Amino acid sequence: MLSGQDLRSLLNRTLLAIAACVFAVVVCYFFVDRQIAFYVHNHGVNKIALFKWLTYPPPIVQTWSPLLLAVLVLRRARGPWQPWQQVLFVACVSLIVADQSRSSLGDAAGRYWPETWHDNNPSLIGTGAYGFHPFEVGDDIGSFPSGHAARILGFFSVFWLTMPRGRWLYAIIAVPMLVALVAMNYHFVGDIVAGSVLGGIVGAWAVRLSGYGAPSG
Repeated sequence: MLSGQDLRSLLNRTLLAIAACVFAVVVCYFFVDRQIAFYVHNHGVNKIALFKWLTYPPPIVQTWSPLLLAVLVLRRARGPWQPWQQVLFVACVSLIVADQSRSSLGDAAGRYWPETWHDNNPSLIGTGAYGFHPFEVGDDIGSFPSGHAARILGFFSVFWLTMPRGRWLYAIIAVPMLVALVAMNYHFVGDIVAGSVLGGIVGAWAVRLSGYGAPSG
């Protein structure tokens, strides 16, 4: 159970992460996002099949997470979990919460997408639309923050904090998927930054609330 001191410490870390994220997103918005999106489009980077394939795992893992959680609950009824089973349970819950949180923030932010993908949605490349339109709800203005990035970090941050020996492996898996989201023009760089921070925050809180030690820096 979180003590008052633990709660304040984690809350302070969370606020610092949010502040750093806001600063990074502002920098990306004015100096990075448009430049990268046009580069990807003009050089055909989003035609590379590997990048598209790398975007498939996050939603697939989310789709199967409820079933996996049910299996783990049944396993728990037979006796205590193995450590990796508890970590996997927390990671799946973290992934789902991170994506739902992203959905709420997406409605609040109302950011246009880099490219036009469906129903002639407004976009930077397709129609020249760029920016945030707070509280305008709809799939055509849901680019920020990235749901894929929130899922990826929501899941892997739990493993990162609880099973640090495998950090090299988590990075090898997660980083290419994050890069692929920009390489496909599915998201702006700032979207990825915000989604990643959101997922990391949810993962850190999930770890602490599940009874693990304080997350390391």
